[in-house]
Amino acid sequence: MPFNLIKTYPDLLELIHLSERDGKISLRKIFDRDVTDNHTFMFREKQIRPTKIDGKVDLGRVFNHLITEEIDVEEDGDIFKKRVFERDRAQRLHWLKPHVDEVIPDTIEVFSVEERKARKNVITTYIYNVTQKYVVVLEPQRSGTDYYLLTAYYLNKKYGVKQMNKKLKKRLPELS
Repeated sequence: MPFNLIKTYPDLLELIHLSERDGKISLRKIFDRDVTDNHTFMFREKQIRPTKIDGKVDLGRVFNHLITEEIDVEEDGDIFKKRVFERDRAQRLHWLKPHVDEVIPDTIEVFSVEERKARKNVITTYIYNVTQKYVVVLEPQRSGTDYYLLTAYYLNKKYGVKQMNKKLKKRLPELS
């Protein structure tokens, strides 16, 4: 389990041989090191903060977004959304910090786009590693001084790269 703490980009974390409980403990230690306990977690001199739920910081929710994906589940004829463990995201959890710090040699596209979410337009900032097909998603705070960390994920779906290329075409002239 401690072996994962010394893994560096672009290596993948080793989770398969761990029990579900031990795997989650290992991942949480990496998250705490890179995010929770990192008081200088910043992107381009702007502090990165977790989103708030009902006015409270919920790091557990952010952690969950970084290691799970949302899927549609059918039960009794009804379809609902459920978050499930996603190995490709989890194995790359330690990639978040080097991408935010912009210290990797790969081809990276950093851009903002205006998107329609929950019936309103919002600005979203992407750190897109074209080489490794990895994305970090940030939302600029209204104050313009900080970012919210929304999620990060590996583009392992057929439509992933195509979707990112569409966003790139709609990039705003300046980073938000």
